[in-house]
Amino acid sequence: MENMGDRATLLETGRYVQSHVNDAAGGTGAADADTETEARHRRAADAGDTASMSVLGALLLRRGDLDGAEPYLRAATGEGERAAANNLGVLLHQRGYVDEAAGWWRIAAVAGSAPAAHALGRHYRELGDEPAAEYWLRQSAEQGHALGAYALADLLEHRSDVGAERWLRAAAEQGHREAAYRLARALERRARESARSGADVVYRAGTAGPSPRSRRTGQEPLLSMDPFTDPRMPAYTGPADPATAGAAASLVGEAAQWYQQAAARGHRRAALHLGAILERRGELKQAGRWYLSAAKDGEARAACALGFLLRDAGDEESAAVWWLRAAQDGDGNAANALGALHAARGEAQTAERWYRAAMDAGDVNGAYNLGLLCAAQDRTVQAEQWYRRAAYAGHREAANALAVLLLQADDPTGAEPWFSKAAEAGSVDAAFNLGILYAGRDDDGAALRWYERAAAAGHTEAALQVGIARLRDGDDRTAERHLRCAAGGGSAEAAFRLATVLDQREPPPGPPALGEPYGVKSECEQWSERAAEQGHRRAQVRVGMLAAARGDINEAARWYREAAEAGSRNGAFNLGLLLAREGGEREAALWWTRAAQAGHGRAALRLALLAARRGELTEGQRWCARAVELGPAEVAERAARLREALHQELTA
Repeated sequence: MENMGDRATLLETGRYVQSHVNDAAGGTGAADADTETEARHRRAADAGDTASMSVLGALLLRRGDLDGAEPYLRAATGEGERAAANNLGVLLHQRGYVDEAAGWWRIAAVAGSAPAAHALGRHYRELGDEPAAEYWLRQSAEQGHALGAYALADLLEHRSDVGAERWLRAAAEQGHREAAYRLARALERRARESARSGADVVYRAGTAGPSPRSRRTGQEPLLSMDPFTDPRMPAYTGPADPATAGAAASLVGEAAQWYQQAAARGHRRAALHLGAILERRGELKQAGRWYLSAAKDGEARAACALGFLLRDAGDEESAAVWWLRAAQDGDGNAANALGALHAARGEAQTAERWYRAAMDAGDVNGAYNLGLLCAAQDRTVQAEQWYRRAAYAGHREAANALAVLLLQADDPTGAEPWFSKAAEAGSVDAAFNLGILYAGRDDDGAALRWYERAAAAGHTEAALQVGIARLRDGDDRTAERHLRCAAGGGSAEAAFRLATVLDQREPPPGPPALGEPYGVKSECEQWSERAAEQGHRRAQVRVGMLAAARGDINEAARWYREAAEAGSRNGAFNLGLLLAREGGEREAALWWTRAAQAGHGRAALRLALLAARRGELTEGQRWCARAVELGPAEVAERAARLREALHQELTA
């Protein structure tokens, strides 16, 4: 039978925690029960009972009475009580007799004491003897000792041994909160690695200038935190295949369970990470509850995250309260958020103060945001200084912004290395900007390489440029693929060009037979409409033409009118044709006049014919001359013949 004293355990710190003694239930009765228990064991120990000697020594040790505990523990140890040997080692360790303590721990561990094996393993690890430490910690862990399992996992993880996770799990299953937290971290890392291995990394679309403002700070997305430790970072970098995504999601789900176990036991970082997982799932109420729990326990990052949740919910004032709390505790992310908040309110001085606080907290985004603030105030010299500071610290978007600034100052030579540095560090905007830079030098090959790199990362305008280049090369299939990406990203020009490619491959059907309903719109027309709805004038004309080809005159007129009113001469000409066919010749003349004045030769010829029919021969000659001037050749030839005929009529 196991000796009762063996149930004494050891904390991670090497201090004795509790004996096998169960405290009596109840308020004031518990102290009386402890006193009675101690008295009972003291009587038995004084009478020579070995088990009571061990228990009494443990009770006194727990109370801090080392002098009182030592004789009882030594006496019990002399009788072969292994728990007493373990606790005697604890006592001696507390007194600074480390080697003697290790000797007693060895005796107890050899006798089968898991706590002693754990203590001995930790002793050897402190001495730097990792093989001996692993041997004794493994002895402890294999006996089911939670602290031994955790300590073994820590040792193995330090050596990057994949076996660490097994022992973290063993400790976590016994309720060890730090083990549960670290197991969850390991599972999340595996999930990220799994997602990356099967992911097509997709970044946001960018522009040729500094990057668009972040959802979180009103500035560039914050990059100062390590992606493995920042709970506000997205779980995945891009879409993976279904199997990979499923495996990653399963790992994250399991991690959430372990975070919850640790958080429920008061682990504030576990509460922080659990909140982040729940936020990514869209369970914002639960996420906020865990962020709040961690923030109240002093976790600055949780206070910052809670602030973002509140801001996104529309409660900007409460968000500012939590950001202030986090910023005062040294969280640079929160300081940046406060800076962005005040910048949005037009309080530039306060914003600058918080950006500087972020910088002082070691967040390089503070310098970048200061650069943005100065640039918005046309303080170009100061903006360049802050961009340089952030760029030298490795901030890729600051490097890109600095390069843009230099390019605007007509210094392409100074801009190029910063664009390159930013692009090599992963800035999609910088890769696109390098493409623009090389295109301006007529180095189409280099420009295309950078455009392709940015397009592969999801940059809409870069995908458009690659599509245009491939169209020039006659590679319609590759062009179509890139144009689809750009059009899907919101580029009206890409949608229009994609429609052109599709139109050339499969011309749209003609109008339906009499009595038949309109058919389903072709893909060509759908993309043309998407571009038209975004205000693309040529697309609006195309959609009008497609509608006219289907026989939908009202729809055609609507699109022609939109294009014409936006300044399209083709739209104005076509609208004039439509109106003339419907008997609205007077209004048609107005649109043809607008088109002709904008340089449309056919519109000028139409006006000449109209004037001739009305007998306005001089006006007709004038429009003929304009048509000859504008062309094209066929129109110029017809206009010249008409002008000659009008001249003969006038001189007859």
